[in-house]
Amino acid sequence: MRNRRIIAAVCATAALAGLGLTGAATATAAPTTAARSVTPGECTDNGGTIDHSTAMLPTCRGGTYNGQSVD
Repeated sequence: MRNRRIIAAVCATAALAGLGLTGAATATAAPTTAARSVTPGECTDNGGTIDHSTAMLPTCRGGTYNGQSVD
């Protein structure tokens, strides 16, 4: 009987710790997904080319920053 209580306590602690890690991972992952604009130098230095044919801002095509706006 005592072993069951210990195992239940260990499982509950592990479950709560897992929820805390999931929340922390989600909180740190959110800012990295936000789109940001890159400089022309960042685009070309990382293997991209600047596409001036887009409507609002030029866009970096290819390389590390593919699809991000160039400011």
